[in-house]
Order: sequence, then structure tokens, then C-alpha cells
Amino acid sequence: MSDQEGKPSFDLGKLGEIANSKRMTRRRMLQGAGAAGALVALGPFASACGGSQSGTSASPSGAAPKKGGHIRSGINGGNPKDSLDCHNSSINAGQKIEQTYESLLGWTPDRKLEVRLAESFPEISADGAEYTVRLKSGLTFHNGKSVTADDVVYSFRRMLDPKTLALARNHLTVISDIKKVDDLTVTFKLEKPDASFIEALAYSQSCIVPEGYERPKRPEDAIGTGPWKVTSFTPGEQVDYVANRDYWGVGPYADKLTMIEFTDSTAKLNALLGGSVDHLAMLETSQVPMVESSPGFSILKARTGGWDPFTMAIDLKPFNDVRVRQAFRLIVDRPQMIKQAFSGYAWVGSDMWAVFDPGYPKDLPQREQDLEQARSLLKQAGYDNDLTVVLNCSTATGPNDPNAAQVFAEQAKGAGVTVKVNKVDSGAYWSKGNYLSYPFAMSMWGTNSYLWLCKSMLFPTGPYWETHWKDEEWEKLVLEAYQTVDDDKRNELIKECQRIEYERGGHIVYEFHIMLDAHSDKLQGLVPDVFGAEGATNSRFNRMYFV
Repeated sequence: MSDQEGKPSFDLGKLGEIANSKRMTRRRMLQGAGAAGALVALGPFASACGGSQSGTSASPSGAAPKKGGHIRSGINGGNPKDSLDCHNSSINAGQKIEQTYESLLGWTPDRKLEVRLAESFPEISADGAEYTVRLKSGLTFHNGKSVTADDVVYSFRRMLDPKTLALARNHLTVISDIKKVDDLTVTFKLEKPDASFIEALAYSQSCIVPEGYERPKRPEDAIGTGPWKVTSFTPGEQVDYVANRDYWGVGPYADKLTMIEFTDSTAKLNALLGGSVDHLAMLETSQVPMVESSPGFSILKARTGGWDPFTMAIDLKPFNDVRVRQAFRLIVDRPQMIKQAFSGYAWVGSDMWAVFDPGYPKDLPQREQDLEQARSLLKQAGYDNDLTVVLNCSTATGPNDPNAAQVFAEQAKGAGVTVKVNKVDSGAYWSKGNYLSYPFAMSMWGTNSYLWLCKSMLFPTGPYWETHWKDEEWEKLVLEAYQTVDDDKRNELIKECQRIEYERGGHIVYEFHIMLDAHSDKLQGLVPDVFGAEGATNSRFNRMYFV
């Protein structure tokens, strides 16, 4: 969520400028200094979809947003093992925990870093190995306790404890020490410079909890600083909130919020059109005409860098042969896939992600369908019109992904490949024994910088090691990039890393999202968000209000 009205933000991408002074002042930071993994090219795309809006959204009449009411939102879900432990929740619980918990930093709707619980951006040492953060004064948790440096130290030590199984841990292991400076100030000392560390402070699951916090056993144990307090929670079904009227940021304007989970997209749409929910996240493109023809409802669009790839486990047959991976990338007719599976609501990808990162290799040619070359590569790999694979998919990764899987299966016939589509229930897709074990499947990612996401997705220690990626040349380059302060040198290393993935990686990146949400016209204040993983609004319910 972006809860700062009129607060400063900055683009990522200039770590070298930050480290030029031993102690970076807030003023200096706001003059253009940021961190590695820039999204500086994001602006034009964000503007195109309205994503550059920030602050409080005005009502259509220009009046201040109206308070009161009960927002009911239909979201994808259904996992009965979900938890409201913000440090250790399931992959699809992000929408729910982000209502209650917050981190030191965060993101604006157009994907610029902003301060949240921090008073200002971190002061970074000249060598990039020490970050000092000061909290806002007067912050309180939902239980009335003041937020102090002790809570920050406790939160990060809890995340670093292997027993917590925190999703943020692999982004934090570079920390060598966490020191309380005073009641509102903490210094993080790193074992070595890490260009992605500033983003770890903005990760939604690097949230700050009160000292002594344990895994919530009751709804009232889910204590954070966010705009909504949990009142009831049924895992996989529904979570209810009441407004935090002591919230430091924007809103919330409504009195209550209920997030209802659906495993069936038709049921979710019927709930909106029937009045059972006011907002629907991740509308299927095939459902757009029905919403557009229904009076009293509107669609919110956000052009994003989010992507739903096909994933090939490079250590499992047949994808342990790079020629097979190359062939599968050549099977995809990307424009046709977007037209048929997304009704045109996407833009073409070329098997590389982090499209807004300044290290993105724009000079590499757009990959296009070449069935003849795909057949040749498969034959070299020992498959001559006799390869059969199972493609696992689910609406859990995106409402249109089962359609995309069917389109791929049709396209694969042209290369002599039989693809059996296995549609998995959304509540089970991410479960242990499924997601990370699939040889061939689909996944979902939002707009991320390159170095940040590598830790989660491309290292065996990451929680989402979906392609089982291992490559010695790539690893040497990416580790060097993390420790490179010079912006130009770091971006060149990132470009080379992406080139390696382009040639032999395990992802088929054929599109980037244009995300769609639908809502009742009575609900206003919705802001497009370019993140592109949890819907067009990225669940910024604190901004929404009824008219």
C-alpha cells in the first residue's frame, strides 16, 4: 500500500551516488539517490495507466473522501493453511497481511520507494555496508503500544531466526549486526555491501511487530501498525477487519473490510454482479464484456511489469537439456497467446524479466515463434515428435493462466509436442509437494528489480526456487553485481546475467500484465498500481471509500 500523502519518494538505481558521502542526509537522498535495481524507466508506463497518482484520492465531485461503510473484496485464494503471521505466511497471503502490518519502507503506486514507519530514508555508509534508520515518532501498534527501536531489532532478529521460516530471511542474511542507537534509531551492519538491501526494508514481509510477538493463534494476536485490525479469520475462506482509527497514514475511510476468498472465478464475478462484494481483484479478461455491459460497475486497469511465466525445472527431464528449454521458448507465438488468453490485455515479453530495471538488455532480439527450429532442437535432444509433458496451471497464479496453458498446448502441436494441461485447485497449487516440485508449470510475479528477485527465485536458498536454477557463470556475475557500488558497472553485470537467462534459463516470459480489477461504482478511491501481482490496486483498501 502507499499510505503517504505528499511524502517524498525516489526511484531506485543510484547506489553509487548514495555511497559518495559517509552519512547520507535525507535531502541528498531526495536529490536522486536511490539503490540498486532501478525502475527509472517505470514512469512513462505508470503514467499511461494512471499509476503515478499518489496521496488521497478525491471523490468525483472534488469533495473529501467520505467515511463509513463496509468494503467487501473478492480475491483469489482458498488455502486452508494460510496464516496471519506476517513473517511466515503462504505465498498468496500477501493481500491479507498487508492490511495489518507495515515495513520501514514501502512502495508508491508507480513503484518508487517511500518511507513508511521510517521517518526518512536510510543513511548509508560510504562503503554501502551500514544502514541507519530512524522511526517516526508517535507510532503505535494496534494494541496501543508505542513503536520503538526495540521492536525493530526484535522483528529483524525474529526474521533471521531459521525456526521462524521467514520469507524475508534470505534477503536479510547479509546482516552481521543490528544495533539500537536510541529509542527510535537502529543501525544495520552488513557483512558486505548488498545493493538490494534497501529493498529488503520495503518488503511487505519484513514488517515490524511488537517485541515478544509470536505466531498469531487468535485474530487479535495479529498486531501491526497498518490501517486495518483483524477481527476474525477463517483460513482459506475469509478475513474481517475493522478500521484502525489511530492510523498514521492515509485513511482508512471505510469502517470495516472483509476479504472473501474464491477458488472459482465465475463465482467471484457473480458475487460482484450480485452485490455480495464491492470489489473484485484479478478479473479474467474473458469476463470484461460482462462487467462492461452491467450498469453500475467499472473496470480498473494497470499496465505493469508483473509476469506469469511458464517454469521449466532445469534439473528434471526433459528440461535438464538446454535444447529442450530453447525449443519450448520457440514454440510460443507470443502475440497470439496474448490475444487468445488475455484478450489483448498484456504486452509482449522476451524470456527476460525485471523489464523496468536499468540493467535490462534491450539490445537482445525479441524472441519469436520458430517451430522449425524448435523441432530441430528437440530432435537433437532425442525427441522426434514423441515428447509428452504435463503442464500444471491454476487460477492461483493468475485468472487467465489456465487459458494460456491451453493455448500453449495447441501451439506445441506444431513442434510435435503433446502437452497435457493439469489444472490444479487454487487452494492446493502453492502447497508443499506441488509448486516447487513441478517439472513444468506456471507461476506469478509482480514488478521487481533484478537483484531483489534473484534472491527469492534463482538461488536454492530462496523460498521460490521454482526452476531449480544453477549456473556457475551466472552466479559469479550476480554475486559481483550485489557488491558493486558503481551504478554503470552494476547494470552491465545485470545485463549479462539476464543474457545468460535469455540463452539457457528456465522461465518462458511471454507477457507482462495489464492487470484488471472490477468494482461497484459506489466504491471510489481506487488507484492503479504497477506492481501487478495482486490485482490492479495492489489491495490499497485504505484509500477506498463509498459515494
